[in-house]
Amino acid sequence: MRSALAGLRLHTPDTLDEALALLTDDPSIVPLAGGTDLYVTLQFGHAEARPYMDVSRLPELRGIEERGNDLVLGGAATFAEIGRSTLVRGRLPMLVEAAATIGGAQIQARATVAGNVANASPAGDSLPVLAAAEAVVVLRSARGERRVPFVDFYTGYRATRREADELIVAVEVPPVPGAQWFRKVGTRAAQAISKVVVAGVRADPPRVALGSVAPTPVRARETEAALAAGASTDSVRAALARDIEPIDDIRSTSAYRLAVAGNLILRWWGEGATG
Repeated sequence: MRSALAGLRLHTPDTLDEALALLTDDPSIVPLAGGTDLYVTLQFGHAEARPYMDVSRLPELRGIEERGNDLVLGGAATFAEIGRSTLVRGRLPMLVEAAATIGGAQIQARATVAGNVANASPAGDSLPVLAAAEAVVVLRSARGERRVPFVDFYTGYRATRREADELIVAVEVPPVPGAQWFRKVGTRAAQAISKVVVAGVRADPPRVALGSVAPTPVRARETEAALAAGASTDSVRAALARDIEPIDDIRSTSAYRLAVAGNLILRWWGEGATG
């Protein structure tokens, strides 16, 4: 790896309480689980000389279960585990579809749901799913536990409401009404960063969320309202243009992202009306 590793320190706590105590003492510590993004920054020499903490083996962050009405994804649950989970397949199949698009098998075996959420990339494939599912992010510190609705978790590009002494310990997903849908468009069929990623729920009212089209994942509220009202194709596209802020970058153009996002949403909605 190209980064100078001498300045990097790694803590390996055995329990969640130990991890939270470390964060209380030194909020500059960076939690990591799968490390799939960190390893890239190390390879290119961009990692900061700061302490890291491996939380991937903490038993309190593992597992996928039902608690009451909620589906609870442990923060260290990997996307391979999500893809194999009968609970997730039964309750949140659009997340299973998203999990299958996150890199190859090696990445899916390491990448975690909390890591995808905390990394805060607007291109994170699971994030529109969690937004459309109205998930809740569970944060814990030595001070206590709090829950933040997923749609309120991001405050800007790569910025979240997680405090420096907090860990994402779980993501809670309430029952999702209606048929679920997920689509990702990249430069190839698999192992590509998304140009546009969309998740939808055919509910009353409908839910639509998108990634790679704004600084943060977006719940497309005006688009949802237009679909619910039976608006014309042009009106739905106009609503979508108000909901999202696509940019030109090395992967695509703003115009392409807007057109493809509109095509995907309208095709999904139209298929449901005729199917």
